Amino acid sequence: MGTSIYVGNLSYDSTEQSIRDLFEQYGQVTSVKMIEDRETGRPRGFGFVEMDSSAANAAIQALNGTDLDGRSLKVNEAKPRESRPPQRW
Repeated sequence: MGTSIYVGNLSYDSTEQSIRDLFEQYGQVTSVKMIEDRETGRPRGFGFVEMDSSAANAAIQALNGTDLDGRSLKVNEAKPRESRPPQRW
């Protein structure tokens, strides 16, 4: 089972491939997913990388605060999404 890593403060110039290349220095990357705005299709400035647990810990330690495409990355273990109560209109 891999570990999901949150990658924030991404430049709009960053690509899934550039993120994969950065993280693969620490181990095999299972997947990279950049989050886009549903309405505009533009990147929202964050994404998730899935990789082996031991490699993930090394990558988090090494890459948090490093520069990619002119932006200082925020890298940490992704937290499960909290379930929110349904909105009432």
